[in-house]
Amino acid sequence: MPAQVQAALDRLTGAVKQFSMAQRTLAIIGVAVLVLGAVGLSSWMSRPTMSPLFTSLSGADASAVVDELDAQGVAYQLADGGSTVLVPAKNLYSQRIHLAAEGIPANADGAGYSLLDDMPMTSSEFQQEKTYQRALEGELAKTIGAIDGIDAATVKLAIPEDTVFVDTKQDPTASVFVRTRAGVTLSVDQVDSIVHLVSAGIPDMVPTDVSVVDASGKVLSAVGTGTTGVSGGRETDYEARVQSAVQTLLDRVVGVGKSAVTVTASLNFDEAQRTTEKFDATPDTPPLASSTKKETYSGTNSSATGVLGPDQTIVGPTTGDDPGKYSSTTEDVTNSVNKTTEVVTAAPGGVERQSVAVVVDEKAAAALDMTQLQATIAAAAGIDTTRGDTLAVQAAAFDTSQADAAATALAAADAAAKTDKANAQVRQLATVGGVVLLVVVIVILLARRSGRSRRTAVDLGELPVLGGPDGAALGIEGSGADELPVLPPAPRPLEPDPVALKRAEITALADEQPEEVADLLRSWLSTPAGARR
Repeated sequence: MPAQVQAALDRLTGAVKQFSMAQRTLAIIGVAVLVLGAVGLSSWMSRPTMSPLFTSLSGADASAVVDELDAQGVAYQLADGGSTVLVPAKNLYSQRIHLAAEGIPANADGAGYSLLDDMPMTSSEFQQEKTYQRALEGELAKTIGAIDGIDAATVKLAIPEDTVFVDTKQDPTASVFVRTRAGVTLSVDQVDSIVHLVSAGIPDMVPTDVSVVDASGKVLSAVGTGTTGVSGGRETDYEARVQSAVQTLLDRVVGVGKSAVTVTASLNFDEAQRTTEKFDATPDTPPLASSTKKETYSGTNSSATGVLGPDQTIVGPTTGDDPGKYSSTTEDVTNSVNKTTEVVTAAPGGVERQSVAVVVDEKAAAALDMTQLQATIAAAAGIDTTRGDTLAVQAAAFDTSQADAAATALAAADAAAKTDKANAQVRQLATVGGVVLLVVVIVILLARRSGRSRRTAVDLGELPVLGGPDGAALGIEGSGADELPVLPPAPRPLEPDPVALKRAEITALADEQPEEVADLLRSWLSTPAGARR
């Protein structure tokens, strides 16, 4: 080791040995704080940014992904109860490609059509049918699980067998179980999408034969009745849509927060079908078909003909111009008639009646024409008086106490947040300043101890009191000697005791070179007394 480094280490060791217990404790605490801060800062700066590799994984797929990442030596983190796997951002795409090449994740909860890949050639017809049905169930479950808000899905199909021994064939049915994410509730449109997705994927299946149940046991769609709560949900959606349209219009006219809109609608969900046939005949239209039949007869018998009457007389023509002739003409005409057949199917969800109530702040309404405003609102809401719709527009004074209180609370919250942020910054600065101050104090103490250890005694000899001969005062330039006070002569220092000086030198030598002094004493003790003389 170089001499300079060894000397520096010796000085540092000597300075530390001169510390008191309190100084050593403070030094240890300061060094520990610096080390911990450096370790924490380095770990925070070296920590990689984690990105989601896969989300919404099943238990088997998550286990397979984790095992493969362990085999590759890639760091990972689990989130969302183990269904999401996070990896460093630099390894995200490379691991996705690698896992895809390994066939991971395989979606063990619904294998889908991959079940058909492992089917042996010796499988029976029953096995083939059931495997195909399982494949359909798995594919539908994976598709439903991709809908936003659904964590997992299971589909069960009931498909009747094709047989010639029954007159009527039963319709296939399906049941769907869905598990949504925490805090997510499926809307009516999402349930309808699930129902139509399943019914469209199975031949001869109608949407009313699909049942949907969630994880809480609530029936979202029942067989035979369709989606549960459709009427209430659609009415709510319609009311919200009309209310939003009217409220947006009023916010631009009277300002935000100066109007209130309420919409109540009644929808008709009855499905009806009406068939109408109309027949119209026009005189100028030629007939579709026309036939004429004519008969004539000519004979020589001139006997009287007619009908015998009540008085035994013949009634009717007995004679004529030519009593032996007969003629008859028959005409059959099929006229063309215009026929119109109209089939009208009324879809469910039509508006039967709606009521709209609007209240405007009287301060904002003072500068408006309420009649024109009411007509504008009626046009925006689609009011139809023929079906019984009503619209009420009124100006009233708004209560702004809650809004003022909310604004005050928001301002107080903002001020509190700013204060907390400032206090946090002050605490951080105080902590850093304390650490820096502690380090500075330790450095100063070490410097002082080192300076004290390097001090040496210098004998200046006897000094005169005022620098003049025989203790006389020296003249000061610019002042007279009489003007200065005369100081008494300083006492002369006593002569030091030679024995005390020797003892001090021996003590200092023992402190500086304890090993050499100990060796010297041992050599003296081992030497006989006569030899020492």
